[in-house]
Amino acid sequence: MLPLLLASSSTYRRDLLQRLHLPFDWASPDIDEGRLGDEPAEALVRRLAAAKARALAATHPAHLIIGSDQVAVLGERILGKPHTFERAREQLLAASGRAVTFLTGVALLNSATGQCQIDCVPFTVTLRELDSAQVERYLQAEQPYDCAGSFKAEGLGVSLFRDTQGSDATSLIGLPLIRLVQMLAEEGISVP
Repeated sequence: MLPLLLASSSTYRRDLLQRLHLPFDWASPDIDEGRLGDEPAEALVRRLAAAKARALAATHPAHLIIGSDQVAVLGERILGKPHTFERAREQLLAASGRAVTFLTGVALLNSATGQCQIDCVPFTVTLRELDSAQVERYLQAEQPYDCAGSFKAEGLGVSLFRDTQGSDATSLIGLPLIRLVQMLAEEGISVP
């Protein structure tokens, strides 16, 4: 088995990948994560997931490299990571009572052969009707400023939900494990 490398500095993605009980290393890819013009959200996450994996191929020439990227979409608007309390507050109030779709791109690059599998896994969260006080209490409690959509689904953020729809809940956190297991199988790796 080629060694696994996660092309990410995200602790969330590392925690998810550990669920598969496979040994792996991780490294942070250095890429521009900007959107190209009016690039559609799905194309953006597919491109960035593959770019993250490819960015580490030269330094890891005989690895299976996992890249992933995620955006949250509210209507036609792509929600980035808020980074501040005010932006997070604005995002959550805008999403109150509405559906937010998380698009998670995943890529598995065999750096020895150049074969790259790429996919996008959607997951939709509908938020409850939220008032300013609820949003502010949540943000003070969890401070999800590094999370697209301004909440942590694996934490208290679940209390903001009315319902969810999707085939892989791990995609909501940033790495769709069900799809990744299928990709690994294509490379001859069985889990479990």
